[in-house]
Amino acid sequence: MSGERLSLLIIGGYGTFGGRLARLLGDEPRLRLLIAGRSLETADDFVADLRSPKDGSEGLGSSNLGATLQAVAFDRDGDDGDLAEQLTRLRPDLVIDASGPFQSFGEDPYKVVRACIGLDIDYADLADSTGFVASIGGLDAEAKAKGVFALSGLSSLPALSFAALDVMAPRFSRIDAVAAGIAPSAHVKIGLNVVRAIASYAGKPVSVLRHGQPALAPGLIEAMRVTIAPPGVTPLRSRTFLLVDAPDLALLPGRFAGLQSSFTGVGTEPQLLQRLLGLAAGLTRRKLLPSLAPFARVMQRASHGLAIGEHRGGMFVRLSGLDAAGKPLACGWHLIAEGDDGPFIPVTGVAALVRRLLAGIRPENGARPATGELQLEDFEAEFRRFSIATGIRAESEGAGLPLYHRVLGSAFERLPAAISAMHAGEHSGGSGGSARTASGRARVERGSGWLARIVARLIGFPPAGEDVPVTVRFAADGEKEIWTRQFGAKSFHSQQLEGKGRDRHLLTEVFGPFRVLVALVPEGERLRLVVRGWRFCGMPLPLFLAPGGETYEEAREGRFHFHVEIGGRLTGLVVRYTGWLVVE
Repeated sequence: MSGERLSLLIIGGYGTFGGRLARLLGDEPRLRLLIAGRSLETADDFVADLRSPKDGSEGLGSSNLGATLQAVAFDRDGDDGDLAEQLTRLRPDLVIDASGPFQSFGEDPYKVVRACIGLDIDYADLADSTGFVASIGGLDAEAKAKGVFALSGLSSLPALSFAALDVMAPRFSRIDAVAAGIAPSAHVKIGLNVVRAIASYAGKPVSVLRHGQPALAPGLIEAMRVTIAPPGVTPLRSRTFLLVDAPDLALLPGRFAGLQSSFTGVGTEPQLLQRLLGLAAGLTRRKLLPSLAPFARVMQRASHGLAIGEHRGGMFVRLSGLDAAGKPLACGWHLIAEGDDGPFIPVTGVAALVRRLLAGIRPENGARPATGELQLEDFEAEFRRFSIATGIRAESEGAGLPLYHRVLGSAFERLPAAISAMHAGEHSGGSGGSARTASGRARVERGSGWLARIVARLIGFPPAGEDVPVTVRFAADGEKEIWTRQFGAKSFHSQQLEGKGRDRHLLTEVFGPFRVLVALVPEGERLRLVVRGWRFCGMPLPLFLAPGGETYEEAREGRFHFHVEIGGRLTGLVVRYTGWLVVE
């Protein structure tokens, strides 16, 4: 350490990822952060902004700023002598390369790493280049001889993805397939270096595993559909992920002997823009274009200009194979980040490494990919600073569980007893099933608009009334439940079932020709039901016209209460009924 502070040189320190890392570590008083780049003026401006961020800007307030900050000029493309001179002058304890794209570092990609090793300086990077990360082990002997470490790939792929794999792997006796993907928010301003990296292999052969053998698949063309849904969180919309070249593809065969298939992908929004990108990659595949690299700036501007959709992002890691009993098992780790928090995920691995160093926990000397270097709990400790939710779903272990338990996964265990008891009836997989009944009292309100009255009459909603006796019968029938609600002398029914395909991890409720897709979200003593889509006779309808309103179940003084509100932009309030139930 330099004096009383650990000195970090962040190459690309005012760039997309280096800047976020500086913001994430800026509140640590035991650090000296050297914000490095080719332009000293830009580095100075960034440091000034970090010390006094503007209102609403992404950053730390001056009251939280504990690290010593210094702007420095640094040219990572200099020759060996220049690099040695710069590093000797700055005297960092750890160099963090957050520049890139690592795919285009030329004929001598490891010259910064070698310069660090030669001067007894530890090194880490955020590389996402398969070749760069997988081959850094060639410097292992040199690093060990000098007593330093050099860790490559401390990013979402592969460091975080492998940390998630390590948590799930003990559930399996054999792992056949691994897939991972990143779904950035449509509102994230993707950096030019990231776009250049993706463009470099669009339509080009990417090395994967198929049927246990090395194979080549076209980048940004091969695809898979995934719904990212941590238990108890409103899922991201189901989306297609296109194959990207990530270090995981080269490292997974060494982690899991006998692995049959591998996939790493990106699922961007809006999906229309991604489809256009896939079509452009097809031109490269057919050799009608030599590369998409010259169009990187156009691609970046298009992604920034078409920021349409929710401001949420996510990530998944999925394993499939056999469990300890030899039965098929599929297990997925899911992550969702809200708003502007998602872009910090790629730098949380380096932040966790730095905090471990400050705690006196040092990686073993040597040069290697950063897979297995950090545990999932190290990342999750960093996630706690943000609106980031994670969780694991054992996707093939839900057979025989009640409907709501299957949809909620492990989040079902967090429900208050009064709510879980209402949904914990026995499940039957046959043509007929068990039934249970709950009764109580309710207050019913009805909308006054003519369209609201038509919809209420079509579905059979009850008339308005105070202190109305209510009975609900839940009948399990195969994979679905039939709910018959009786308010006084008026009854209506619906069917509830688990969503499939692109509706995966959602509760589907069918009212006649209407099908409403609902996310189940536990919040304290409540279970919120959030509408995520709807259809009429199987045809998707605009979400902004979907029946909405505040709907939730609640445990109050140990009793199950309900609050159901159905309405829409066109209809206004259709019906609102509130009350309580007790299972008979």
